[in-house]
Amino acid sequence: MSERKSTTHSIIEGELLVALRERSSIWQARYCVDGVWQRTTTGERDLKKAKDRAKELYNEAQWRKKSNITPITRFFRDVAKTAVKRLQTEIDSGSGKVIYKDYITAIETYLIPILGKYKVDSIDYKALEHLNAERIKKMNAKKGRKKDSELKTPTKSTLLTHNAALNRVFDLAIEKGYMTVSSKPNLIAKGKASERRDEFTEEEIRALRGNFEKWIDRGRADAKPVRALLRDYVEVLLDTGARAGKELLDLKWVQIQLNYEPKSLGKTKTVPTEDNQHGEDIEAVDLQRLAFIRIETGKTGKRTAIGRADTVVALGRIAQRNYKKPLATVIEENPKDYIFRFVEFLNDDEKKAGKKPKFIKPTSFVKLFNTYLEEHNLLYHPVSGKKRQPYSLRHTYATLMLTHDKVPPHTLAKQMGTSIGMLEKHYSHLEAIKAIHQLRGEESRALIQADSVVDAKYAYREKKKISK
Repeated sequence: MSERKSTTHSIIEGELLVALRERSSIWQARYCVDGVWQRTTTGERDLKKAKDRAKELYNEAQWRKKSNITPITRFFRDVAKTAVKRLQTEIDSGSGKVIYKDYITAIETYLIPILGKYKVDSIDYKALEHLNAERIKKMNAKKGRKKDSELKTPTKSTLLTHNAALNRVFDLAIEKGYMTVSSKPNLIAKGKASERRDEFTEEEIRALRGNFEKWIDRGRADAKPVRALLRDYVEVLLDTGARAGKELLDLKWVQIQLNYEPKSLGKTKTVPTEDNQHGEDIEAVDLQRLAFIRIETGKTGKRTAIGRADTVVALGRIAQRNYKKPLATVIEENPKDYIFRFVEFLNDDEKKAGKKPKFIKPTSFVKLFNTYLEEHNLLYHPVSGKKRQPYSLRHTYATLMLTHDKVPPHTLAKQMGTSIGMLEKHYSHLEAIKAIHQLRGEESRALIQADSVVDAKYAYREKKKISK
């Protein structure tokens, strides 16, 4: 039998003891309930007082056991921090879901600050009401809304995410024996329904795409590279329906696979020459270039999305700007590089000093995208008056696919990384429009070509400078 350390004192053999942990002067009580050892602090530095407190804790645990209450509990903040570590470990190992990052944010930003001082098994409906009230204040304060009349409730989807995160903490507490299944509250999300972001109309998409070239040219020398990258970012979002943000910004060249499916367009004649006055019959071919994109950081997990010719062209422009090489070569030679980057602008002095430009990876395009829309009278939806976001491009894509390209909902759900139920929820209003366009037989690409004439109302509008 191993000799017990001098910092450990038995009170009831095999049942109760007190011990000092390293670098601590406060005694800890350890006791056994139903064959499971529990530990908690006595809060005492004096050994005699610590033993007395340990006996109280032991007797209380036995009483709680007989009353069908957990023998020991923990503060919510301590269990929540352990839950965060477990979520992060799963993310780092590659087995975690992308939504786990949102759980961590919810726990650290809202749940711990509001519920942290509660014992995890004492969180009841009154505590949850407190959570809801404080969460609304906290969320609105971040947006500068402080008056009661300005406060807005979170969306139902946000509350569902918070509830899932909270359940992760409760499940861990049950697993550790800090609360019972019967004491776990039933969480209900009563937030407001999330609103569908307004899509761009066909006319607006033509303006959106058609104004980019001149807007890029108008930019300062140091702004042109990021403006050009925004154009390619928008083109890929419009062409694939990907989620704005990480789904594209985290892409690397290794995740792109090019594919060509040549399609015959029939016979045509070349221009007549002196040797051949009738011209030569040749077969016109559409290469139908595609890009298979393996999205690794999708909200609902990994998936493969298909980008058509517009995506291939946009990726080709990035390859030429950043590497001065064809797209296929860049994919082969630079597989681990991020795609959506631009080359740092250097002034003449920096060039003379021999400084080498770096690749810059944007963290977000929201501000720049809004600037572009505002300068071309596209920022606000003409009917609802709502402000557009990059996410509006995803809704535009879905609308076009359903109304013009006749893509089945099941296929579209796979492409966009969402559910058929979500598509039906947000796009059921399109049925009438869908029928009209399908009878006309027009496809979306022909409707939004940027080389069409752009309406004058979307012309560039220079911001007025405010004199100081």
